[in-house]
Amino acid sequence: MTVEHPSARLLAAYLDDAAPGAAAPAAALAADELWAVEAHLETCPACRDRLSAAVGTAQPAVAALTAAVWSELEPQLAAVAPAPPRRLAARLSTWTTPAMTPWLAMVLVVTALALLLDRANDGPDPDRISLLLVLAPVLPVGGVAAAWSRGLDPAYELTAATPRAGLPLLLRRTAAVLAVVLPALLLGGWATGVTAAQWLLPCLAFTSTTLALGALVGVTRAAVAVAAGWLALVVAPTLAAGRTAAVLRADGLPVWGVVLALGVAVVVARRGAWTAPGEHR
Repeated sequence: MTVEHPSARLLAAYLDDAAPGAAAPAAALAADELWAVEAHLETCPACRDRLSAAVGTAQPAVAALTAAVWSELEPQLAAVAPAPPRRLAARLSTWTTPAMTPWLAMVLVVTALALLLDRANDGPDPDRISLLLVLAPVLPVGGVAAAWSRGLDPAYELTAATPRAGLPLLLRRTAAVLAVVLPALLLGGWATGVTAAQWLLPCLAFTSTTLALGALVGVTRAAVAVAAGWLALVVAPTLAAGRTAAVLRADGLPVWGVVLALGVAVVVARRGAWTAPGEHR
């Protein structure tokens, strides 16, 4: 895959933006360009060298200050022992947050309870209500909200200010939630006889809908709205009628497929909404 490097114009504009006392020059970068340049500089030594050379030419005072600081730090850094290899917990921290742990634990507990109740009420009635099937669509929603919540994550502000805090990070954390929820639902569905398609499509459709609405109103608000709507429009009538709702039966799967496709399409179309820090809500 070909890597696109920032042009000389982009690096020059980035340098002007980053210069001490810069007052919004005419060539200032847009927010998406600024974050794209910073994300690229994190992984490209060649472009960091280009930026360093540009600093030495355009900002000699900054270059002199950097050289003076480096001359003081270099002997101390040489005496420091190398950092140990990253452990599994440190690697997982790039996919999850501490705030997600209790939510994911609660999801597993709810799944286990629904499985036990389904097994206790197992019988020959084909219209019997499967609590696992009824709850499956909204189980990932709480974890997704906790993965990107200003109120639940103590490091939210720090994370939202990083160059990689856009949609890719949100999708990574969403994948971490699904990696926990889907195996639990798969096991529960196998134990209760519920086919995977019956719970998988609604589960993914609700997740994509939460992300799609999250670009407009924030992930936490979207998760609350989606979960409340499901509980009011499907769960409550299902429990009151004593029969599985039509949307959860096999003939309702095409509808869930359409909802999933629309949610993914909106997320892709609105991917730029996650670029500016103010949109991370």
